Formats: sequence, structure tokens, C-alpha cells
Amino acid sequence: MKIPIYQVDAFASEIFKGNPAAVCPLQEWLPDQVMQNIAMENNLSETAFFIEDGDVFQIRWFTPKAELDLAGHPTLASAHILINEYKNNNSSLIFKTKIGDTLNVSINENLYLMNFPSRPPKVVNDTSNIFEALKKNPIELLAHRDLIAVFENQEDISSINPDLEKLKKLDYPSVVVTAVGDNSDFVSRNFAPKLGIPEDPVTGSSHCELIPYWSKKLDKKEMIALQISERGGKIHCTNNNDRVLIGGEAVTFFRGEIDLNLKNI
Repeated sequence: MKIPIYQVDAFASEIFKGNPAAVCPLQEWLPDQVMQNIAMENNLSETAFFIEDGDVFQIRWFTPKAELDLAGHPTLASAHILINEYKNNNSSLIFKTKIGDTLNVSINENLYLMNFPSRPPKVVNDTSNIFEALKKNPIELLAHRDLIAVFENQEDISSINPDLEKLKKLDYPSVVVTAVGDNSDFVSRNFAPKLGIPEDPVTGSSHCELIPYWSKKLDKKEMIALQISERGGKIHCTNNNDRVLIGGEAVTFFRGEIDLNLKNI
């Protein structure tokens, strides 16, 4: 069995930037452990698998260690592959997740706009464990799916060098650090060692939490965010109450095939 595979740099306008994601279009679902093994073999922060189901695409995402309930950059990457490799001419694409959420991705020239659920974070009062892990005290600590530590300025975010082993012990899949940006509305970084990702280059799904927080804080509906990892990425953000728009560009890095023999797995 040959499985097509693509690698896409999401939230980037040129290769070697943004966040690389693997995308595997399927005719039918592979066994869960096989998809997990493919993601582990790819050794990227996330691998997306999708199948066509009428007018929608069923989609699932795996890190090298676990399946996710929501992922941004591999969804953007999947839309990019459908438009550019499979010549889907629709101006918008509908993805269905394993847990039943509907994700709409619209295309505006080179920009892919993902319509995701808003996940406003709530205040967390105990900051002791996060101080030990980040070696800095945040001015505010919040959480939804991720733990979000807010700092004074962009320099605080750039200089953070966390203790990844201590981050693994926290009760959250990832820890996001964020502050007002110097040349953008806000900046962030995302650490997810518990999921096998020491630092995620650009994280679409964490902006489901960051957008409602910063929209309220800055009193702005539309914002530009930068994730200031080593590779870096630019995120176009819109707050629409119970939904958020997360936008970015994407470029294809390679096309290939996985030679898969299920009898030997």
C-alpha cells in the first residue's frame, strides 16, 4: 500500500519558515496505531490524516506521542494540499473532527482562514509550579486546554528558557507564554514536551485561547500575532465571539509516498 505524503510549512510564505506539518490523504482510515507510528516516524510536531466524506473532509491529527482533539497548522496545511495538489476549486473547505466539531477553512488569495471555536482561558491562581518551570513569574496565569502565562513584554518571551522536564509534570498538554508585541499586537511561544514537542514553531490551536484573551485586553477585534520561535510565524487573528478566525499562508516543501505493508505491522 502506498500512502501519499506531503510536508507543508504552515504560517509561512517561504520554505524553512513557519511550522512544518505532514499531510497524508487517505482513501480510508488506517489503524490508529499505524497513524501514530507514521507521526512518530515523521518526527514533526504534527501529522494530519484526512479522508473525503461527501462534501466534507474527516480529519485527525497526531503528534509523535499522541492524538490531538484540535490542531491548527496541520489543518491549514491540509487545506493547502487540497487546493494546490488535488485541485479543489472550492473557496472554502469543511473539515470534521473526530469529536464532531466542524472546522471551516476559507481561501482568500494566498491566505487560509480557519474558523475555529473560541476557547477563552480562565484565571489560574497558583503560579508556584510555573515559576519553577519557566524560571520567571508571569503577571497573569490562565488556562483552557493549554496553560497560558502572560508576561510584561516581548523581551520576556524571547528570553525564556524553560525546564522542559518540569513542564512535563504540569497538568496541561502545552504551556504558552505570551506578551504584547513590539511590532505586532501580541507574541507567543508554545512548549509541549509532554506531547513530544519541546517547542512548537507556530501553533494555530493555541490562538483559540490567545485571541479572545488579547481581543478583550487590547479592545481589538482584528489583530496580528507573531509566534517568535526560531522559525517564527505570522498569524492573522479575528475575534468573532464564540468563533475565531486564524489565518496564515503555506508552502509545500516536498511530495512523496509511504510504502506501507500492513501485514508486517
